[in-house]
Amino acid sequence: MPEKILIIDDDLDTLRLVGMMLQKQGYQIIAASNGQQGLDLALAEIPSLILLDVMMPQMDGYEVARNLRSNSKTVDIPILMFTAKSQLDDKVTGFEAGADDYLTKPTHPAELQAHVKALLARASKGKINPPTGPASEVPAYTIGVLGVRGGLGATTIAFNLASSIEKASKSIVILAEFRPGQGTLGEDLKLPKPQGLTELLNLPAKEITREAIREKISKHQSGVKILCASGQPKDALLVDNIQPFQAILARMKFMAKFVIVDLGCGLPTLTQKILPAFDEILVVTEPFTNPVIHTRALIEDLVKFGMDNSKLHLAVNYRIRSEAQLSVPQVQDKIQYPIEVTFTPAPELLLQAIRVQNSAILAQPESLTTQQYTGLANKIISRAPKSNKAES
Repeated sequence: MPEKILIIDDDLDTLRLVGMMLQKQGYQIIAASNGQQGLDLALAEIPSLILLDVMMPQMDGYEVARNLRSNSKTVDIPILMFTAKSQLDDKVTGFEAGADDYLTKPTHPAELQAHVKALLARASKGKINPPTGPASEVPAYTIGVLGVRGGLGATTIAFNLASSIEKASKSIVILAEFRPGQGTLGEDLKLPKPQGLTELLNLPAKEITREAIREKISKHQSGVKILCASGQPKDALLVDNIQPFQAILARMKFMAKFVIVDLGCGLPTLTQKILPAFDEILVVTEPFTNPVIHTRALIEDLVKFGMDNSKLHLAVNYRIRSEAQLSVPQVQDKIQYPIEVTFTPAPELLLQAIRVQNSAILAQPESLTTQQYTGLANKIISRAPKSNKAES
């Protein structure tokens, strides 16, 4: 069966000429004239190689490459960037986005064929270039924490979970607030770089390197490295600029063993776009009728967006003491989805932890709350690959 090559280029002449050239060499050709169509075809066809143009409207080749590399189904497909952009910075950006090779237009047919053959040969031996890093690196195990709606304690859970995983795994853990304009950790924990995320989002995506991210991260006393979102309301507009978020997430995945992202609540465009980058999603709800109804709808939508059921985990947060709350069996019955963890009320402990700018599990190591977080952390650690390596 001939090897399948997907060509993504908005120039129809290039699609036709390159397609015919490679067809004559015996390859099966499929073509897309824009980035989104290319992503859809890549998922549907799983080609042996992708020939990708950089300069396309709406979604350029860098963003296409990042999307391909953030999806487990397409992460290993070799990418050959084929473009008129020849500056060194353009090539570096292409490789950081996940490209395996780079050709400048126009090129001689023999040169194109040689690069295609070499990439396919490397891929068959498992020597392709993983996203944003050399073959010696393994991406972090990445967890998204998603509230059914605001005010359910998702940020608190994300922070305490990060602290628990750092303590249990003794490895590098990054926690990122992907909520510009709504950040709380910088102020609550008195961190030195409370607007790190905002500063990164104001950079062009190609300038968001690991070093740039490292400069904006605060190291908390718990050992967790935190990328804070600002609490300045006007910064909420930055959530519509998807590319910098994708670049940040792609780089962070090679800076730690575990990356935890506070996604806020619901399914805004940003969350929908970056869902494929996560190894699992922790959905946070509370035991009242309306949030439980919303939880069931949210889980159904997550599955529709392509999340595997096995990657979805449910946390029920009993934030307050109230007789009006549903019991765990009642929640389970209404949602019809297994509960991964239940957090019992601990308002005094959480308040004490904030007063000392620490996580609850370190403020009271012997508490029931600590046991609950430690249990969840150990489950997540057991699901993560054992061979992860990352730089400090």
